[in-house]
Amino acid sequence: MKKKVITVLKKMSKSFFDALYKFRAGRLVIDNISTTAMDREVRVNYNGDTFIFTSPNSLNRWRLDTFSTKEPETLIWIDKLETGSVLWDIGANIGLYSVYAAKVKKCRVYSFEPSVFNLELLARNAFANGLSDMINIVPLPLTDSIGINKLNMTSTAWGGAVSTFGTLAIGHDGKPMKKSFEFSTLGISMDSAVEVMNIPMPDYIKMDVDGIEHIILKGGANVLKSVKGVIIEINDDFEEQGETATRLLLESGLRLQEKTHSAVVEHIEEFKRTFNQIWVR
Repeated sequence: MKKKVITVLKKMSKSFFDALYKFRAGRLVIDNISTTAMDREVRVNYNGDTFIFTSPNSLNRWRLDTFSTKEPETLIWIDKLETGSVLWDIGANIGLYSVYAAKVKKCRVYSFEPSVFNLELLARNAFANGLSDMINIVPLPLTDSIGINKLNMTSTAWGGAVSTFGTLAIGHDGKPMKKSFEFSTLGISMDSAVEVMNIPMPDYIKMDVDGIEHIILKGGANVLKSVKGVIIEINDDFEEQGETATRLLLESGLRLQEKTHSAVVEHIEEFKRTFNQIWVR
């Protein structure tokens, strides 16, 4: 019922804006609405620190409202990082954890985020918090080799997630994804990011890319051998992902410390079998 209502509202909104766009004054109104939405900022307070994030839609507002409750284990993990360390935030989305790590732990963050719809928000959030020198945006997807392929996306919404790079158009659970958008781009491996692009070797890695975590790990043997810790999102029902990720992380000398997720995730049916795994050396 909710999806039907949303579909009807979208059609009504489109018809309204199509009609409005026929007039010069209407176009000015539409431009002002778009600009105002992207300029809307929300302050998030957590553990005595204040963070500023752009909030142009309800999805971003939800991400900000659940900042401390959706993945508290990730915030706790970041709190334990060595001050000034190098963090790779793979699947940075709008940069919540990139901003947190850079501001609280003074980390040099390399934020890997290929979504053209999230990159502006990621850049705005780094700037709004005065972290443009600390957060380095890498607008490329990671995979197991260097090459051109498709970024397959389920949503074009600002702050959207569940996208995957490569010929396997699968979601976080290993099942075929419902693709709504795609574009071709260059993908690189973790090892090539260091060897070819001269990105500093990470001390720590946070990885959340909704499905191809195990493929990315395949392209990072050298990086994984030296990294001190990893937090990675794995779906227990996606056996290939779990088995491959476990093997590669164990081969690199890391060990699984714990896997967990929050009550918020537990109550989202689609993600209740998805956990953040924390690996340490």
